[in-house]
Amino acid sequence: MRVNVLGVPSSAGAYCVGVEKAPAALRRAGLGDVLVAGGAEVMDAGDLTTRRWKPDREHPHVQNLGEEVASMRELADVASILLAEGELLLVLGGSCTVAFGVCAAVARRGGSPSIVYIDRHLDLNTPSSTTEGSLSWMGMAHALGLDGAASELVEATQDTAILEPSRLVYLGVDAATEWERDRVRDLGITVVPQAELTDHPRRAALAAWKALPTGPFVVHLDVDVLDFLDAPLAENVNGRNSGPTLAQLEPALSELLRHPDCVALSIGQLDPAHAVSDDTALPRLVAVLASAIAARQLTEAG
Repeated sequence: MRVNVLGVPSSAGAYCVGVEKAPAALRRAGLGDVLVAGGAEVMDAGDLTTRRWKPDREHPHVQNLGEEVASMRELADVASILLAEGELLLVLGGSCTVAFGVCAAVARRGGSPSIVYIDRHLDLNTPSSTTEGSLSWMGMAHALGLDGAASELVEATQDTAILEPSRLVYLGVDAATEWERDRVRDLGITVVPQAELTDHPRRAALAAWKALPTGPFVVHLDVDVLDFLDAPLAENVNGRNSGPTLAQLEPALSELLRHPDCVALSIGQLDPAHAVSDDTALPRLVAVLASAIAARQLTEAG
């Protein structure tokens, strides 16, 4: 099976600089070689434009919006070319807005994208519901076109919202604002909570997949879903002593990727500066990704 790798070295929508270095760090950790050793054919398409966070004092509640719009347009353009039947697109972010861009790429190819969003958070805030200003905390709100979202990003790649609520399923959530909980309830969005992912990883992933409509779907992994003490990888360091370990994540990811309708996996919010505290963290993540992709190959071969 061919895996098309694409880096999105952007922290424009993040909380600070750092996550733009993740694509290079994952490659240095041996991602390509480990995938090949697992039996995959790898085509590395390189990196898109590097974009770094900077304090946007003129737009404090929606920082670096123009950079994010440009990044999503670029990602949708390139990723739509790399999406191909029988192949898997692996997108290395960057901030979690990469999930928006990958869904836009699926839509650009004529599909109705669905996504399993593996994250500790819902990312359903908007510039009017939070003062944080980080678009990485608002990606799914803009994919859904929620009230209060920035129209420039909602319409960055098409005239209407990219996602329908029935095509968004969360896996691993344990933190949400009141605004986000209300949106989940009102829109009827499926959430498989963190406890299910931690205690029964494969079963939780299967429940998330079964909640999706038929058709192509994307898996997005925000590494802050992980227990930060097991894998100190995330920009957000608050996930200590909760969330799945990398070993617990692997069966869940394998369960999702083995389905032929899974067309892409994106990764977000990985800060290599935190990973230096444990020199096994990045290699273990790479091993988990390779194991999940190898499981897909076994399913196709069987």
